[in-house]
Amino acid sequence: MFLTLIRRELLDNLMTFRFAAAVVIMLLLVVANTVVLIKDYEQRLADYNTAVKTHRQELQQESNTYSYAMLGPWGMHVDRPPNPLSIFNTGLDKRLGNEIRVSHTFTPTIWDADKSEAENPLFNILTSIDIVLIFQGILSLLALIFAYDAIAGEYEHGTLRLVLSHPVGRGYILFAKYIGAMVCLFVPLLVSLLLMLILLTTSAMISLNTDDFLRIGGIVLMSLVYLSLFYLIGMLISAITRRTSTALILSMFVWGFLVLVYPNLILTAVDTAPRTDTESAAYHQVKQIWEELERECGQFLRNDPVLSSAEGLGDYIYGAISDEPSRLVFHHLRRASSDLETIDAKFEPYVPHVQNYFRFFGPLTVNTAERTWLIRKPAFETIYIQPANRGRMLLKFSPAGLYDAATEAWAGTDLNGIQDFFTATQNYRQAIINYFHDEKIFASRQWFSSDQSAVDWDTLPQFSFQRSDIGINAKRAVPDLFLLLTMNVLLFIAIFLVFVKSEV
Repeated sequence: MFLTLIRRELLDNLMTFRFAAAVVIMLLLVVANTVVLIKDYEQRLADYNTAVKTHRQELQQESNTYSYAMLGPWGMHVDRPPNPLSIFNTGLDKRLGNEIRVSHTFTPTIWDADKSEAENPLFNILTSIDIVLIFQGILSLLALIFAYDAIAGEYEHGTLRLVLSHPVGRGYILFAKYIGAMVCLFVPLLVSLLLMLILLTTSAMISLNTDDFLRIGGIVLMSLVYLSLFYLIGMLISAITRRTSTALILSMFVWGFLVLVYPNLILTAVDTAPRTDTESAAYHQVKQIWEELERECGQFLRNDPVLSSAEGLGDYIYGAISDEPSRLVFHHLRRASSDLETIDAKFEPYVPHVQNYFRFFGPLTVNTAERTWLIRKPAFETIYIQPANRGRMLLKFSPAGLYDAATEAWAGTDLNGIQDFFTATQNYRQAIINYFHDEKIFASRQWFSSDQSAVDWDTLPQFSFQRSDIGINAKRAVPDLFLLLTMNVLLFIAIFLVFVKSEV
């Protein structure tokens, strides 16, 4: 009898216009948008490759000294590659910067990054709708359309009394309706995803590995749980109202609030929240630390018998500390030409003393940067991270917010996923500093002059970045998945209790 009920529900749903409309709408939206998203990703990947090549050429051609690489306009840059799974959920992959300077004078963070890709406003509008956004809006709406008359329609047509006249429990009836509808809803989801994957494999620039397919499987799982949740919401409304017209109106209201109104209200409230005095306080503390560095360097120069007595030289060294210490080299120790930086013969006796100065100044600058990071890090946490986390917690009261957060975690386009890149950048900066210490770069002539030998940039540690392991993505997504599953169970229990106590 149970299988008969499932077969009946399947046939009733498959023979309806709404099923055909669901298949057509999903195929058109997903396939058409996938084509646009693939082109967008290919353009971003081409921009990334161009940026990496350009920055490498600028470093080798324009930066002849270590100091210029650390402080000059053509210094060491690290570029963040686009995430191929941003096609599913863009998240923060396009919204945050993808180019960052690496210097011994500061610790790089997300908020120090710039965008290097070409901007096309029309194209950005077209690519602002990712696949998860389509699922989030359209699938949830289809689920409610399939569910609003699941029980109320049976009441109105009198078929529920006929079904209950057979020896079958009400729980089996509910479960059969759930299975039949979910199978029908899964068809457009599965077909559209298969066509999407076929389109992805046709792109020569998109390379997906085994972990990526597992991440896509996680996104599909989240989509099914999300779809199930909205179907159960529709069933609960249908069981309570007993009238299809009332159930449909109430379902549309619930869909609009949970999918459109509530998430946007939370995001707007987080974006417009006033900042505290943390930023101003942190700025003044950082300023005091750098002023302390300036005083220590000034004291060092005054204690040096040669540099302090050299006409104008000590003043220029001292005056450049708070802005760009390498101005000493550019303006007074070197004479610039198109191909070579040389030291004037009259300044050659001062070179050992200048090397001694940078032997003192370089590590002191690194230490000062580390001290400022101890202030900047909690300030960033207060100003940016904590409001974002509060917004994410509030979004968990909406199934759409949970679904979006979980799929971002699977795709690696959430805040944690982007932060992984900047953590790798910070580790790379530390590797550069360790190399400078080990090779005594700060005290070398190549720190400020290339007259005797040019810097071989290939000897420096090279930056590499790998996206987080699939296990980490799963760990980040599981809490939201658990909440969605819990909501499903609670809703099914609520539907069962309402249905059991209702009279036919």
